[in-house]
Amino acid sequence: MELVAILFALLVGGLLLTAAAEWMRIPAPVLICLYGLALGLIPGMPALDIDPEHLLPVLLPPLLWSAARKSSWRHFAANWRPILFLAVVLVFVTTAAVAVLAAAISPALPVIAAVVLGAICAPPDAAAVTAVASRLGLPRRLVTILEGEGLFNDVTALTLYNVAVLGVVTGSVSVLWSAGLFAYSALAAAGIGLGVGWILVKLGSFVNDTRVTTALGLTAPYIAYLLAEGAKASGVLAVIVAAFYMVARSIDPDDFEGRIVQGSVWEVLETGLNALTFGLVGMELIDIIDAVGPGVGDLLWKALAVAGAVILIRAIWLGLAILLGRMGIGWKELGNHPRLAIVTAWAGMRGVVTVVTALALPEFTADGSPFPGREQIQFLAVVVVLATLVAQGLTLPGLIAFLGVREDTEKETAALRAIMSTAGEAATDRLRELRGRGELDEEVAASMERWFDKRAQQVTAMVEDRQDPETERLAEKMDTMQRIEGEMLSAATARILQMRSSPGYDPALIDRVLGALDHRAVGRRRPG
Repeated sequence: MELVAILFALLVGGLLLTAAAEWMRIPAPVLICLYGLALGLIPGMPALDIDPEHLLPVLLPPLLWSAARKSSWRHFAANWRPILFLAVVLVFVTTAAVAVLAAAISPALPVIAAVVLGAICAPPDAAAVTAVASRLGLPRRLVTILEGEGLFNDVTALTLYNVAVLGVVTGSVSVLWSAGLFAYSALAAAGIGLGVGWILVKLGSFVNDTRVTTALGLTAPYIAYLLAEGAKASGVLAVIVAAFYMVARSIDPDDFEGRIVQGSVWEVLETGLNALTFGLVGMELIDIIDAVGPGVGDLLWKALAVAGAVILIRAIWLGLAILLGRMGIGWKELGNHPRLAIVTAWAGMRGVVTVVTALALPEFTADGSPFPGREQIQFLAVVVVLATLVAQGLTLPGLIAFLGVREDTEKETAALRAIMSTAGEAATDRLRELRGRGELDEEVAASMERWFDKRAQQVTAMVEDRQDPETERLAEKMDTMQRIEGEMLSAATARILQMRSSPGYDPALIDRVLGALDHRAVGRRRPG
């Protein structure tokens, strides 16, 4: 009962602080994490009695799914170079650098245990990055890259972590075997993710109930993750692949209500999970400090050194990216836009994956001896999370404002209008088709064309976040006009859904237009 009360306090407090963070214009994960820390310092507060092995499979899959469903595979594929540069290569570099530093400042820590620490601290957290970056008005392509890094670096880091932990537990590790494990983990996870996505899409096609399909979608990340983990593959990659597949195959243009309900449910779930997750991060630090005991003072400077190294390595790596970009290699865009590199270098907050993997370290090795440096690794990892969240999370908005790195609003507006124009052409084509079949006369057709032009202007105003100065109330509510409106909206939506899978269009902008059309379609079906 105490555990339920603590979790409820973390959730409610985290939700309130999420709203406060919006008002204060600072990243919510920072406030929530500090709140969890303060809660843990209350005298008499019981320790969180949660098995760390249960935290990752409960919290991570839906957070990954929520982030992945906002984009598309094609969009990530179009940015594969910078994502690979950050999510794979930088994770290896950070793991190696942290391992060398940890072994140097803590000679009692075995090298393979230092590698474990490096793998734990290497990946910026997908939830933290998404929660911070998407609300700061950054250029869409940069947000896509940061989100892509946050998703795919967990695949690399968790596989490295599993290999290193196994090396500590068994006392040996083979480079060839490790490489084979990487390959198997990726291929098997991709296959499982595709299989889960295909099966759930097929099941959803037989169900005509928004409540059931939405609930079924909520189970998808857990099914993909647990099946992959059971097969000793990457649960993270399986979730991402399944999410991309299911989003790409959700092509029913008439499922207006389903898209609105599912989008709202996932937004609510993501907000609640972020509130709970970062609160847990803060509270866990208190439990780890108690476990370390009197050696906290000596470990604190080491933890700050590791945190500084994590930040510095990322900055150096992005500096290298600028040089390579100017030479036409790798992430070429950074060569001409160094301010993007500075923002990317500073957007490396760690989060729940780092904390949970540290807590999940086994207590004993295969021969029954204690896992070397377990409490030290856990303390260092959690301090790294707090240091990066506070130091980088609090200063990132100011850095972005100082550098002037913002989305080009004129370019975004032009892109939104281009999307609406294409959708309007599809709707007009459907109107002409219906007129050609003799289903409506010229007078009704002309009225519908004028009416749809007005609706298109209103939808454009909605997705551009501006008020339409004119208000309109349609007096005619004839069945024919209602049906024709539905046909035109269906055609426009179908065209937009096709555009979403095209690399030439930004999924975030597509979704804004799609959401506006869906809201109009659902409103049209309501009486009165």
